[in-house]
Amino acid sequence: MSETWHASTDVLVIGGGPAATWAAIHAREAGAEVTLVDKGYCGTSGATAPSGTGVWYVAPEAEARASAKASREALGGHLADHYWMDRVLDQTYTNMGRLAVEGRYPFPVDPATGEQLRTGVQGPEYMRRMRAWLQRIGVRIHDHSPALELLVDDAGAVRGAAGHQRQLDRDYRITAGAVVLASGGCAFLSGALGTNVDTGDGALMAAEVGARFSGMEFSNAYAIVPKGSTITKTAYYGYATFFGEDGRVLEDAGSTKGRSVIARTLLQERVFAQLDRADATVQAQMRLGQPNFFLQFDRRGIDPFSRRFEIDLLAEGTVRGTGGLDVVDDDCATTVPGLFAAGDAATRERICGGFTGGGSHNAAWAMSSGSWAGAGAARYARSASRGGEVAGAGRVGLRPSGSGSLTATEVVTAAQQELIPFEKNYLRHGDRLRPALARLDELWSAAAQELGGATGDERVRARQAAAITAVGRLMYRSTLSRTETRGMSKRADHPGTDPAQHHHVVAGGLDAPWIGTADARNSGLAVAP
Repeated sequence: MSETWHASTDVLVIGGGPAATWAAIHAREAGAEVTLVDKGYCGTSGATAPSGTGVWYVAPEAEARASAKASREALGGHLADHYWMDRVLDQTYTNMGRLAVEGRYPFPVDPATGEQLRTGVQGPEYMRRMRAWLQRIGVRIHDHSPALELLVDDAGAVRGAAGHQRQLDRDYRITAGAVVLASGGCAFLSGALGTNVDTGDGALMAAEVGARFSGMEFSNAYAIVPKGSTITKTAYYGYATFFGEDGRVLEDAGSTKGRSVIARTLLQERVFAQLDRADATVQAQMRLGQPNFFLQFDRRGIDPFSRRFEIDLLAEGTVRGTGGLDVVDDDCATTVPGLFAAGDAATRERICGGFTGGGSHNAAWAMSSGSWAGAGAARYARSASRGGEVAGAGRVGLRPSGSGSLTATEVVTAAQQELIPFEKNYLRHGDRLRPALARLDELWSAAAQELGGATGDERVRARQAAAITAVGRLMYRSTLSRTETRGMSKRADHPGTDPAQHHHVVAGGLDAPWIGTADARNSGLAVAP
């Protein structure tokens, strides 16, 4: 392995998806020198890059905006905030216009009006254009360079990050005036399309420096997929009928409100689907909008509109969930000085409460929060002190207190056994959650002593394993704290909604985890009964 490479910058962006690239653009436009480090290849890795995605894009018309805001208030447990909704709708509308002009994105045109259709993007083209945009404006991009730990100064402010460049087989250490964590969420290495880089690395690093999280109980998203597939396009299953193994129709099963019916049935037998509710016009639109969804069927000679196919559920965790780092101001600053959060790394409760999903709100949040975090980080970096020594904050997976004999594979396997099964993380009940959390706590203690790696790649895998475990512990503690059903956190032992729990659940800590509450910021909204 080569000697450690040292560098410095004004703003360091960690990540390479939509939130990271919008952050880099806005930090650069604010006059900052910007460096971006991506775990994969910026422009092709992450959940957006291989997918088509809708965007929460609404013209600035009062009635349309009001309808857009109202659409998920009840679904999200009345935890969303109109102030943040308005900000996101405004910023998304602006950014989509910029994507068309400065990003040179080729939006389709409505033949009837001649206007561009900006309600969605094709991920491969979107991210290709975003990378090219960064290169044009002078952002330094380092691909295949996962960050492993944050650097902090004597006052506890974040001042950069250290990591490993896999292709060059060398470590790096980049000091910065501010850091934007846009590293994505955590899908527990479930195999969902584009999420193998989403292992909660940013959450682990942020927790190590004392950052606060919010809404981690809303992190149990599961997507419908054809059995053996990775392609999670659950919206299309709104046109499906679901069947048991014996051919009976599964009443109340569905992609939105009936997914729990599918999960319970899968515990007993195989489940099949058929997209038989889509007419010829809708079928054509579906094929045009998401061509990769149909490749898996075409290759197997299956017409999903006329023939049944076996399905499964894949965990998507905080990628399609809501929880993440808490943001404390309009710049998406975290509770730790010098650290900003954007995209799936940050909580999305501000705009959708306790329920979200693929694309739409998440896509709008990524570009909006990224824009604010990048500009805010640039402003912070200009006034931040750059002197003094900095030190790495990472521990588990990097600096074991014992022999380092525990492997990343062993930790991931053990964590997945508690985090992926439907009956634990989706069909939630305290009697199953408490033992699962206890085993994750034991796993964390073992990892703190024995998890490590000698080579760069081994340390990357060890940190991924530690991050998955850390996210799971935050998630289950938050879930047990919310003794009700709200948003996507449905408790079989607490099936009703409790008006007294109309608040946010906040959490933090690793060796000494803690749980608290914060007032909901939506005083103008009706509280669920």
